[in-house]
Order: sequence, then C-alpha cells, then structure tokens
Amino acid sequence: MQERISNRHGQIPTQVGVVGGGQMGSGIAHAFLVAGSLKVIVVEIDHTAAQQAIERICGALQKSLDRGHISREIHEWSTRLATSTDYSALSDCELVIEAVPEAWDIKVSSLLQAESNLNEDSWLATNTSSMSIRSLSKQLERPDRFCGLHFFNPVPASKLVEIVLAPCTSSEMEDKSRSWVEALGKTPIVLNDSPGFASSRLGLAIGLEAIRMVQEDVATPEDIDNAMVLGYKFPIGPLALTDIVGLDVRLGIAEYLHSTLGDRFEPPRLLREMVDRGELGRKSGRGFYTYK
Repeated sequence: MQERISNRHGQIPTQVGVVGGGQMGSGIAHAFLVAGSLKVIVVEIDHTAAQQAIERICGALQKSLDRGHISREIHEWSTRLATSTDYSALSDCELVIEAVPEAWDIKVSSLLQAESNLNEDSWLATNTSSMSIRSLSKQLERPDRFCGLHFFNPVPASKLVEIVLAPCTSSEMEDKSRSWVEALGKTPIVLNDSPGFASSRLGLAIGLEAIRMVQEDVATPEDIDNAMVLGYKFPIGPLALTDIVGLDVRLGIAEYLHSTLGDRFEPPRLLREMVDRGELGRKSGRGFYTYK
C-alpha cells in the first residue's frame, strides 16, 4: 500500500477513483494528482472516452506546468494516472468520486457499479451539483459511507467544495471529507441535503434572472455582466459563467429545481431556445458570447 500523504491542512487518500472523465471528472483527477503522490484511476464508458480523458487531464497538467502553477515534470503525474472501462479497477481505492452527467439513471447506475466493486473500508461520493444526496443514498448498500462532494469548474483553480450530507451520512465520512478537501488546498463548506445545495441554488437564481433580462432586451450580456462584476465585485458575470458551466447543464439544473422548489426556478424561454440551437457556451463555441 502506498504511504499516506499528509499536509498541514488535511490528509490525502491513498488512492482515488473518478467515475467519468469529462470536464468535471478530469478536473477532479487533476486536483488530486497535484496534491500528493497518490494514484488516480478514471473509469470511462469505453476506450475512446478513456483515451480522451487521459489527453484532457495531461493537457491541463501541461498548461498548469507552463503557467508555473505546478513545478514537477508532467511525466511524474502521468505515471500515477490510469484509466479503465471496468469498475473492478476501483477495488483498491480509498475514495471514489462519481462525476458522470446530471441524469438520474446514469448517476444511480454509476454509483451502484462503483459501490459493488469497493472494499468495506472505501468511501463513495457524488459530484452532483443539484440532485438529492438523500435520494441517491437510498439506492446504496452502505449509505453511511456516502456524501456529496460538489467541486466547481474549473476544479484546479476553484477554492470551494461543498460537502453535502444525507441524514444517514456518518460523522466519520464528514470528517474525512473535510480533511480531503483541505488537503487539496480548498475550503470546505458543509450543508445538509437540500435541492441545489447553496451554490447552485443561489448562483442559478442570479443566472436565470440575467438570462431573462437578455430575453426582455433590458441590456446586452456584456452590460449585465459588467453590472455584477463592477457593481458587486463578482469575479465573473452570470452570463459568462453560464457559458463556462454550459447552457445545457444550467438548463438541467433549472428543470430539477423548478420541479422541487417551484416556479421561481422555471427556465427562461431563451435558455431553452439556445440549447435547442446547440448554443451551449464555451464547449460549443457560442453561447451568450462567441468563442474561437
């Protein structure tokens, strides 16, 4: 077994598994790789997706190296990074974080497959940004060893992680989660399970209202964003942030919160129209802004 890596802020797991190597999953893998000399295993749906995950993570690590944010050579991390299409590869992981798309059936299936391959000392978390941790925990055999670990995009640069507890989440899971987050150099906030948690609920409320303002021709996206950046000291405007998150992702969260919290989270017509046109933000090259 690898030697456990500790620092003054927390304790890194011995081995971490990430289910899903997309934008969020690769960011989570990146954060753990640079935090200590542990192994990270990313499980993907097929070999093509697994190769894309490797390229995504190594590319991000190289950018961090080029910018002087990290100092070790890239190959030191690549030798500790592995991918698999088989959930059994997670069997030796102390912590596994699910980071698949925000769809209930996909989440539950991924969590069940991960849990069935973990040993009795392992811990399981979901990176969902809005789904009920209580409801997800009820699908599991060991709900006391499960919680939400909601990372933010981009994961390496973000300083916040929401730890979301279900009623059955053990105090040991809460304590370990705090330690893991602090070991990554991030700040944990602990929440009891509620739709949208804190960040998605508050951030989405602002984002949806900004979209309605564009829809109603109140002002341009640039001026709306500048109002919040210059007037309220937001680091980025709500529409630019929506482009980063992805309009399809924002729509999915809005639909869920609309169903659980009521009409205040009803998705604006403009948001639906833009998603239907494929204007998803940065990842498609066009959202409220145009990207090369």
